[in-house]
Amino acid sequence: MKKNKDWMENIIHGVFLFCGIVSVAFVLLISVYLIVSGIPAIRQIGLVKFLFGTTWASGRNQFGILPFILTSVYGTAGAVILGIPIGVFTAMFLAKAAPPKVASVLETATALLAGIPSVVYGLVGMTVLVPWVQRTFHLSSGATLLAAIVVLTIMILPYIINVSATALRAVPPEYEEASLALGANYTETWFRVSLRAAKSGVAAAIIQGVGRALGEAMAIIMVAGNVANMPGLFKSVRFLTTAIVSEMSYASYGSLQRQALFSIGLVLFLFIMLINGLLHKVIRKEED
Repeated sequence: MKKNKDWMENIIHGVFLFCGIVSVAFVLLISVYLIVSGIPAIRQIGLVKFLFGTTWASGRNQFGILPFILTSVYGTAGAVILGIPIGVFTAMFLAKAAPPKVASVLETATALLAGIPSVVYGLVGMTVLVPWVQRTFHLSSGATLLAAIVVLTIMILPYIINVSATALRAVPPEYEEASLALGANYTETWFRVSLRAAKSGVAAAIIQGVGRALGEAMAIIMVAGNVANMPGLFKSVRFLTTAIVSEMSYASYGSLQRQALFSIGLVLFLFIMLINGLLHKVIRKEED
């Protein structure tokens, strides 16, 4: 009996090991493919011209992606700045303050938000949010960076709320009981004890939100205007992801334009890896 149990455990460990190796292999293969496909265009265009050029005109073989980089940075930063307080406060309410029935209903609604396809967010944003921005701010077009930030904020909220609430519920009750015994009220205990104890989980939620915001394309292309402008809150803009989506379908195979689009993918991949690495470093530093 014991030998059979050990045999089953060895099989399960082997399956887990295989899955981990496959996951790492996929990441490495994607990295290699993006490097091999993206480097030729960067060499031909020039690294400085490619990263810091302000003009993207594929018909004239001008491929500067600085507007796309800045737009992605501003859009993601705006969504995170708006999404973190709303998401964390909502998670705190669900995990600590809400009655069980209310928390169950709200968590179900949040889970549904996470399952809605991106194109639906874009469609609602295009038909409701974009006209509202146009009317409210008296613009010629409401498809702006502001509309993109609002849509991204709504899209990342389910990830921040669900993961943060799970992390807050995992805090040992002894921590909160000790704080209450020392005279702190519930609000002080939740924010000064529970939130600090769950900071790793909350940080993981933020990382997921940043990754979702940086990688989103379909919803953004419908509400941001998809114009290669330098970023402005009330201007039509183009993100790194939407630049790839909008031109890859008609970029001829082997052309400089197609290679430049792969180079954008390489920059986006490195950008996400850099942000994730920095956030993980900050988390480890705080834990030490």
